[in-house]
Amino acid sequence: MLFDISKAEIEILNDELFTKKQVSFSVLRLDKIHPVVSGNKLFKLRYFLEEAIASEQKAILTFGGPWSNHLAATAYACHSVGLKSIGIVRGEEPVSLSFTLQQCIAYGMQLKFVPRQVYALKEDPSFTSSLKKEYGECCIVPEGGYHPTGAQGAALIMELATNKNYSHICTASGTATTLAGLLTATTAGQTIVGIPVLKDMTDTNARIQYLAGEKARGNLQLLNDYHFGGYAKKTPELLRFMNECWIKYHLPLDFVYTAKMLYGVTDSIRNDRFVKGSDILCLHTGGLQGNKSLPLNTLLF
Repeated sequence: MLFDISKAEIEILNDELFTKKQVSFSVLRLDKIHPVVSGNKLFKLRYFLEEAIASEQKAILTFGGPWSNHLAATAYACHSVGLKSIGIVRGEEPVSLSFTLQQCIAYGMQLKFVPRQVYALKEDPSFTSSLKKEYGECCIVPEGGYHPTGAQGAALIMELATNKNYSHICTASGTATTLAGLLTATTAGQTIVGIPVLKDMTDTNARIQYLAGEKARGNLQLLNDYHFGGYAKKTPELLRFMNECWIKYHLPLDFVYTAKMLYGVTDSIRNDRFVKGSDILCLHTGGLQGNKSLPLNTLLF
C-alpha cells in the first residue's frame, strides 16, 4: 500500500437497540487513515496510482463534481507520490470555488470545468481521446474509481476485517465500485449489504457484473429506501441522526454517504431485518470534508 493504513480501526458501538435485538454492531473507521485520502477512496485509487507511477507520463486524469471526495483524494494522493493530476469538474466555473476544489488546487491539481451536457460524455471514448490530446497521455480514472481496477483495490478493504467472521458487512453505495470489491473478497456465509445513496438506482447488479464479473461471489443485500431524496440530498431527520451519533458514539458521519448507510442499517435492525445473533460491520468510507458545504453550526462536530 502506498499510504499507511495502520490508523484504521474497528470500533464496537454499544446501544440499547442493539442489545434488545441481540445483534453486534461495529464500525471499521477507514476515515481515520488520513483526513484527505480517507475511507474507501485510497483503496479504489491504489492500482491506478501504481499504474501511473510505472508509466512514462506519470499523470492521472479523473472526474468529479464541485464537492467530490474522489477529486480531493486523487489530488492529494498524486501530490504525495509525485504524479501530475488533472480534474474534469462538472459544471461551469463558479465565482467562488468550493472548499473541495480549493483543496484540489492546493495539492497541484489542474482543473477543467465543463458544462453538464459535456460532462455527461465522460465515458465516451471520443471525449476521453480529446482530453488526452489536450493534456497528453495519462492514466484515466473514471468518476469514483468506477472501473474493475477500482473494484480490485476496494477488495483490499476486507483484509482489515479478517480478525472476525462478521455475518454482514455494510457499505454506502454510489458507483457500486466498493460494493463490487467487497463481493469478490467475502468469505462463505457472509452477506454484503449495500445502501444506495442515489434515488432509483436500479442497475446495481449490472454495475457489479461489469466491475467484478464472476469474481463477485458473495451474498448481496440492498437497502434501497435510505437515499433521503437522492445523491447529496438531506433532511432535518438525517442531520439530527448525525448529531445523535456524535453524542452517543463520538462518531462523525458525512451526509452524502455514511450517515445514510448507518441510518439504514440501524433502522433495519429496529425493524427486524437482521436476525438475532447477527454480527454487523459497517464501513466508514470517509468523505467528512463534504460536511463543510453545510451551514455553520448545523453539526455538533
